[in-house]
Amino acid sequence: MKQTGRLTINKLITALAAVAAISILSFAGCAGAAEKLEKESLKLGFIKLTDMAPLAVAFEKGYFEDEGLSVQLEAQANWKVLLDRVIGGELDGAHMLAGQPIGSTIGFGTKADIITAFSMDLNGNAITVSNEIWKQMKPAIPMKDGKPVHPIKADALKPVVDKFKSEGKPFNMGMVFPVSTHNYELRYWLAAGGIKPGYYAPPQDTSGQLDADALLSVTPPPQMPATMDSGTIVGYCVGEPWNQQAVFKGIGVPVISDYEIWKNNPEKVFGVSKEWADKNPNTHKAVIKALIRAAMWLDAENNKNRPEAVEMLSQKQYVGADYEVLANSMTGTFEYEKGDKRPLPDFNVFFRHNATYPYYSDAIWYLTQMRRWGQINEQKPDAWFMETAKKVYRPDIYMAAAKALIAEGKAKAGDFPADNETGFKAPSGDFIDGVVYDGAKPNDYLAKFAIGLKGKQKVVDGKVVE
Repeated sequence: MKQTGRLTINKLITALAAVAAISILSFAGCAGAAEKLEKESLKLGFIKLTDMAPLAVAFEKGYFEDEGLSVQLEAQANWKVLLDRVIGGELDGAHMLAGQPIGSTIGFGTKADIITAFSMDLNGNAITVSNEIWKQMKPAIPMKDGKPVHPIKADALKPVVDKFKSEGKPFNMGMVFPVSTHNYELRYWLAAGGIKPGYYAPPQDTSGQLDADALLSVTPPPQMPATMDSGTIVGYCVGEPWNQQAVFKGIGVPVISDYEIWKNNPEKVFGVSKEWADKNPNTHKAVIKALIRAAMWLDAENNKNRPEAVEMLSQKQYVGADYEVLANSMTGTFEYEKGDKRPLPDFNVFFRHNATYPYYSDAIWYLTQMRRWGQINEQKPDAWFMETAKKVYRPDIYMAAAKALIAEGKAKAGDFPADNETGFKAPSGDFIDGVVYDGAKPNDYLAKFAIGLKGKQKVVDGKVVE
């Protein structure tokens, strides 16, 4: 579905007045013209998820227009189609899984140079299981005042998975894409509970199911609830609104949010091809400026704009889900078991906690998980992780856009990281298993896990060897 930017009469008058003012100032020798956009008409892609919100807001609130951009927003069928269209130039840029630019750059799947200068959000995902699996898990879950104690660890799922194995039945779960946050979060949660989620061994085996206790496969986000309801999968990890949809339909129970797996984890990014970015630097910066303003609006004054944002997203050209389903997570709450609605104010974060800044340490975390599960099947030195992160994540472009907004009075310096920002967050143990992550020491980090590749290990003929 397409939506095209249109200048209103008021904005046209404002724009003409601005042009006239610039002309007068230039004539007087007092000022120069604004940076010229290399390309003014853009087509940007997205998948129907709530975290595409910055794109919808930038369009609906006129932030793209303010930058001189005429934008079409177009929903894409799935993540592969979206990536292929950015690579092929049919899309100028897109809402992407954080792992997509990284996976493309290292050549896992489609090889291409994709960069990101903008992180679209933090958190936003959850893991849902079918009613039957939930029923089997519950005896192992601690209870308080008649309700489950959260966060729920995968330890409670392990007896269920073991039972499936003993009966010779596959334990099938869904995630949205091999390099998605959802894949790595689901794997992290499972492994922390002693459940093996399986290995990749490219190019021979890209199933990710080698030596697995739980078999993970790709299912497009909007199809998750129906696929689980049919019995093809017994659980999944996905973004909203597809976990809350399972609650509303009465077919499943979200057991844990990704905020509880890794507090304030980066989720989606805005990605463009490196070739496009090099060819259109001013246009790229203008897009990032509009997206930063949209993110600020989404988180302004304790989320006061979220109800309006939910109204936007409920339109069929964006997410197209019921207002109530979208509001369940977007307005600061999250419903687990039917009726068990709890405060989760940071389930969706778009600007606070420096959410929009593209941290190198975030890119490196994704690379560690690609290495952990065999998508990178050879040992790499720490320096390689850093070099790869710098190829993909572009905080320089982000900060140029931020400084332009500050100069225009549309943001304050305190809204953004300081000029001496290194791109590395402080080491943190905000994970479900308490393991401390230090982005400067990726190999040391990998060595801490009982399940997963580390050191010189690799997968050969379906087995982990030194």
